[in-house]
Amino acid sequence: MPLALLSLEQVRRQFGGIVAVNDVSFDVAAGEVAGLIGPNGAGKTTLFNLITRLYKADAGTIVFDGENLLHVPPHEIVRRGIARTFQNVELFSSMSVLENVLVGLGSRAGAHDNGGDEARALELLDYVGLAGEAEHPAVGLPFATLKQVELVRALATEPRLLLLDEPASGLSHEEVEVLASFIERLRTDFSLTILLVEHHMNLVMRLSQTVHVLDFGRLIASGTPDEVRASPAVIEAYLGPEADAAA
Repeated sequence: MPLALLSLEQVRRQFGGIVAVNDVSFDVAAGEVAGLIGPNGAGKTTLFNLITRLYKADAGTIVFDGENLLHVPPHEIVRRGIARTFQNVELFSSMSVLENVLVGLGSRAGAHDNGGDEARALELLDYVGLAGEAEHPAVGLPFATLKQVELVRALATEPRLLLLDEPASGLSHEEVEVLASFIERLRTDFSLTILLVEHHMNLVMRLSQTVHVLDFGRLIASGTPDEVRASPAVIEAYLGPEADAAA
């Protein structure tokens, strides 16, 4: 079995009287696509924010490639090899597509501008078919294109672990199909490990080797897509106890 690249152990985060992440433990193996699913408010994005140190964990450990991230300053997370996208696209709208990608290149480990950054940014944009939009301001671009630009910026940091927060949100059925094929290609071409938060179940089950399920901050199931589909706890969390009883 592949070694864990990311390992969470008893991770907890509380906001006032609400426990958003409640003693969550799971591993993400190097080279896999792992899905992280759960109803709205289950704690999925909070967990991403804990991994990337936007939030500080109240308890537990988050270990990436043998290093406890809780000892790493937030601004160093990208340089350790972790990149992410956001549920709501976070780009510099006044900057061009190319400039947004250059931000990613500038934040990678050992970054230095030797004149090759622009060429590399254009190469990455060409990889996703956006080289023609390089000089276009981010503002005003279609939503699906903005999501692609954000993903390219993440790739520009040369990550080993890519956290995708609802990449299919707001996309049409046809665009989701294109996205699924693209993520599969990304994993191979960039030797990535991917942790995917997504409400689009067909996408998650198609892409993921392992699926982890949160409900009210607790991990209620982990396993293959087939194992998770058959879990009574997962069925109840999504459909309610009546559906489980009627099955």
